[in-house]
Amino acid sequence: MRLRLVVPGYDDLRAGGASGLALTEYRPAFEDILRSETLYAYAARQPEARQFSGRAPVYAVAIPGCGDVVIRHSMRGGLIGKTGSDLFLPPTRALREVVNSFRLRASGVSTPQVLAYATYSVFGVFRRADVVTREITNSADLASLLSVGADRGSREAAVEATARLIVGLTRAGAHHPDLNAMNVLLARGDAGSAAAYVLDVDRVRFHLPGDPMITQANIARFLRSIEKWRRRGITLLAADEERSLAARVTELTA
Repeated sequence: MRLRLVVPGYDDLRAGGASGLALTEYRPAFEDILRSETLYAYAARQPEARQFSGRAPVYAVAIPGCGDVVIRHSMRGGLIGKTGSDLFLPPTRALREVVNSFRLRASGVSTPQVLAYATYSVFGVFRRADVVTREITNSADLASLLSVGADRGSREAAVEATARLIVGLTRAGAHHPDLNAMNVLLARGDAGSAAAYVLDVDRVRFHLPGDPMITQANIARFLRSIEKWRRRGITLLAADEERSLAARVTELTA
């Protein structure tokens, strides 16, 4: 008997030998693609696709019936990631990303909505995986924004948005062990404001909501990433901006 994980709003996705989950309203569109090729292969061959860097190229495309999406191929991280491996044991991290994204969004934390994921059998026991998320338009990751000399107003908006994101993670009880400047996506709002979205949520682990230890762990991990950029000769946040970030998080959680 096969155990089936139920995620509200999602249906099983099965076509062309692939399996996964998809939001109910978009499942037919993804099944049409999977009958002839992988989701990632489909994205890569679209002439209008926009390519972004990652462990493997990431593609932003428009899928009829789905709108603007981002499709990426799952790659291993850590030491194994240095080999360029994309092989996972089932159910792969893609399923965890769907579950974590759903839980974060339900808790009020901004993260791109996962529209679907598909896995493909390789060498019998192993799987490869593609993940489709809703594109956050008019956005850039925090590292890209701050490394090009953003003006004072944009920097202040970025610090405020990042502080609110960290507070949101605490309230959700979410510890992100790889919270870094490239995993915070900033979307411009009205009157110079910004909204922060957290990425790579498959690694998030949930604990007691509101636990101050989660705040400390997330801030510490984020500031370590800032320090790594500084050691490479790039100052994303000045010392006073780091202090401002920590102080704002404390203020918002008081």
